[in-house]
Amino acid sequence: MGNKLILFSLLLSVNFILSQSIKVNDTDFSKGKLGNLQTIKLKDISKFHGHLCDGLVEGFIALELGLKQLYPDGIIDRTNTRIVSKSSPCLTDVAIYVSGGRVQYNTFYVDNSMEGMYVVQRIDNLKTIIIKRKPNVKPAIIDEMGNKAIKGELDECKLEELKKLENDYAKFLLKSKPEDLFSVATITTFQWSPKSEMYLKTDIINKEKSNCKIKLN
Repeated sequence: MGNKLILFSLLLSVNFILSQSIKVNDTDFSKGKLGNLQTIKLKDISKFHGHLCDGLVEGFIALELGLKQLYPDGIIDRTNTRIVSKSSPCLTDVAIYVSGGRVQYNTFYVDNSMEGMYVVQRIDNLKTIIIKRKPNVKPAIIDEMGNKAIKGELDECKLEELKKLENDYAKFLLKSKPEDLFSVATITTFQWSPKSEMYLKTDIINKEKSNCKIKLN
């Protein structure tokens, strides 16, 4: 009975996470007019990204909070938005999927030198915001172990431990108020300056590792 309750609780958590959504506005066909209203759910981005993870949840919640400053009616015009992201595979995929930004159309680029997670700009009025994670929100152990994983220094069981830490963090994010997790500020000195650096895709580095044979609590 206990295991069934745990499984049921996990299913509820997953369903809640995947049901998070953002409303967007697009054109109605390849040469069409604006007015095609759609809802993007976290589960849609998880398929695009390849898996659900804490970074995806973090980026989604942060960007949803920030975009409300640019679009107070809650509907994001994806033909009128451009975005800068840190190079994290999770953050960049959320940025592209939600905003509609693309490198080839000069509406998206990556910049690891900026202070925040995202800089987002409305093209029509150039109103620009920066989104940052607040201090002490993310457990330091996740980044510590994550940096080791990027270097290939974690075995399969340590990777499972890191996965559990990230899953617990994702649940914490969804139980918290977004404004307690992230800050959003308007910036007036921003200059759109696309960069062309290449970055390492860190979420596939350990794809050939074997499965952990130790059951974690």
